[in-house]
Amino acid sequence: MSRTPERRAAVVGTGHRAQTFTRALAERPDHRLAALCDPSPTRMAFHNRLLADLGEPTATQWEPDRFSEMLAKEDIDEVVVTTVDAEHDRYIVPALEAGCRVITEKPMTVDADRCARILDTVRDTGNSLTVAFNYRFNPVHEKVRALLADGAVGEILSVHFEWLLDVRHGADYFRRWHRERDRSGGLMVHKSGHHFDLVNWWLADEPRDVFGYGRLGFYGREAGERHGLRRDYDRAHGADRAADDPFALDLAADATLRALYFDAEPDNGYIRDRNVFDGPVTIEDDMAVLVRYARGTTMTYHLTAYSPWEGYRVMFNGSGGRLELEVEESRWQPPRVRIASNSGALHGDTAAEHAGGARLTLRALWRPPVDIPLVTAHEAHGGGDLRMLDALFGPVDPARPADTGTAGRKAACTAAHPTATERDGALALAVGLAANRCFETGRPVGVRELIPGIPQVQAR
Repeated sequence: MSRTPERRAAVVGTGHRAQTFTRALAERPDHRLAALCDPSPTRMAFHNRLLADLGEPTATQWEPDRFSEMLAKEDIDEVVVTTVDAEHDRYIVPALEAGCRVITEKPMTVDADRCARILDTVRDTGNSLTVAFNYRFNPVHEKVRALLADGAVGEILSVHFEWLLDVRHGADYFRRWHRERDRSGGLMVHKSGHHFDLVNWWLADEPRDVFGYGRLGFYGREAGERHGLRRDYDRAHGADRAADDPFALDLAADATLRALYFDAEPDNGYIRDRNVFDGPVTIEDDMAVLVRYARGTTMTYHLTAYSPWEGYRVMFNGSGGRLELEVEESRWQPPRVRIASNSGALHGDTAAEHAGGARLTLRALWRPPVDIPLVTAHEAHGGGDLRMLDALFGPVDPARPADTGTAGRKAACTAAHPTATERDGALALAVGLAANRCFETGRPVGVRELIPGIPQVQAR
């Protein structure tokens, strides 16, 4: 039996999240991670050690300014983009122009101009761009979509969606580059883009108009002083005032975080453990949004980034009843915890110590409520990461897709893949960008006024 020729891949951006793709490519015999691209040699060396530990050849290391040269010299077939969000288009566009298949972490980008540039390049080249919306692959979310598509609540008239980030996970966005809007687009783009894509996908509809309010009410210097939470230090490492601060991150206490970030500081000066109650912070931590869809459905959405518990509630009201989902990813957080993930993740990779459960209830008109059985997991983003990787790159063992180890992964390999295209990425992004504009102007924003180049229907 002949071996499938290797697809030569490059990973651009070698921070924490990139480990997921480094491992995934190393585990699949028909893929070869041939090149890494990052401004930090230290982080690239970390990923090469990871490859060596997995029994794979190390990848060549390239500086960002030589990205196009890397594509040609390394004969790259596919590119995975996991850089700072504002840098995504810098790599997506030349990779598409070079004929590569491109997979980008969400969000696709952070503003309308960059989005238009990406959409134009996909149209002009006809090449493939996939946005890694892993929440689509969570079995719970797929169950919700199936019920709605089967008409479980009839015509969907409204959606109510609340997402809560606990004070451990939420605070982490205010320690790092995500606190700068020009780099992340704010939480409406970086985090809520996940949720907006889910609703677009659940409804199989397009958002048309957006209105919302947002504020920085908990994190940042002013709010921290107002609530008596601020301590006087710039970064946690080496600061006495941070030693018992529950909002501080101890980089040196975790080997992976130390290797990826603290040891890499001389490369580009990036500080990963800043004081969440110090400035400058240019994003919001409390956001309320109203969205109207093309077929008339409305969605009310709220994101809170400083909750005592983590999880979400989403309710669909329809002509035939109501579908309710509640997920408790952590019921509460103790003030100081050890990072349990070997990858240095503060959230998502492993189940929280105080994880709760998930409940999906169908309340049809004139009938008693029914609890819908669920396949749930708290690790790997609810099981979504592993199933997404199978859809993107194929199963780890192509000859035995049934033995993938996580319930429901076989279905993701054999059924229609719910992967997100550039159109999906643009529609999710547009809701967040429109909300950000509303926060500034106090006026509603039309999605296609903001990004007029979004394709009307999916071309592929």
